[in-house]
Amino acid sequence: MRELKITLFTPEQKESHEIPLVTATVKAGFPSPAEDFVEKRLDLNELIVQHPAATFFVRVEGHSMEGAGILDQDILVVDRSLEVKSGAIVVARLGSEFTVKRIQKSQGGIYLSADNPDYADIPIDSESEFEVWGVVSYIIHKAT
Repeated sequence: MRELKITLFTPEQKESHEIPLVTATVKAGFPSPAEDFVEKRLDLNELIVQHPAATFFVRVEGHSMEGAGILDQDILVVDRSLEVKSGAIVVARLGSEFTVKRIQKSQGGIYLSADNPDYADIPIDSESEFEVWGVVSYIIHKAT
């Protein structure tokens, strides 16, 4: 299971870093002066961190979740307070390693699935050392 490496970070909540929020739509045609539409300021922590004490950030290395829009070097916002539902993308510990996968629950049991056909499903059985660390609530990646 060495196909994915993650690094954990916790959100910094000491001070607000607000950025102007433009409420006009952006068109791929004739440019419009966006300054005319700035209505308020937006703090990204406020937008993406609903439960600060239960939230951490994860940097991903690997390609097993590309079908879910999670690319190599993306940062995931993970909330430990969210309910783990079948189909959710989770950060989990399996044995001594961490992974990011989609959790699937059925009558046949629980398994972790990648969103890339090059990676096999990982069945979870009663012998597995398995723990869900949290549910992915946002994916942050750099535009190319």
